[in-house]
Amino acid sequence: MKILIACEESQTVCKAFRAKGHEAYSCDILPCSGGHPEWHIQGDAIEEAYSGKYDVMIAHPPCTYLSNAGARFLYPKGILNEDRLKLGLEAKEFFMKLLDAPIEKIAVENPVQSKVFRIQKYDQTIEPYFFGHPFKKKTCLWLKNLPPLKPTDILEKPQSTKITGNWFNKGGKERQKNRSKTFQGIADAMAEQWG
Repeated sequence: MKILIACEESQTVCKAFRAKGHEAYSCDILPCSGGHPEWHIQGDAIEEAYSGKYDVMIAHPPCTYLSNAGARFLYPKGILNEDRLKLGLEAKEFFMKLLDAPIEKIAVENPVQSKVFRIQKYDQTIEPYFFGHPFKKKTCLWLKNLPPLKPTDILEKPQSTKITGNWFNKGGKERQKNRSKTFQGIADAMAEQWG
């Protein structure tokens, strides 16, 4: 199968599908950091999603302006931040273009979204600790012609999302980039179950 991993520079999911023998490509406006530039399309994920080349797409659109975690910035001090709302509406349009792409099988991944943007309800939520990683990070999946992802290695539910001293919660300039990477156990489950 030919698979597009949209909005992925880390190549974690791309490499998991490649390991299963699929022709998978990551696509992002950033260069890849996963070590396989020959499997990376640096460019517009929407253009690639509408190219008619793919059987499956797994998309990880940016969540900064859609996430419920950032909703507090939409109404600072009880006043609507119109610039933030505009960015959120643009992010919603991008998200919906990926979800509505003319590809037979699609999974779009994002955190819980702010209700302000009225995006259709997700089909499933998953957590890293369902797939062998001792972290909580509720992630929603919108699915088209793909079954819900089955847990592969359920660990005890972590008590906190603020476990210190790890790459996942480390602060600094790389925090957002680090937190956007797909956990290997989830990537492997996607490749195994959706490939």
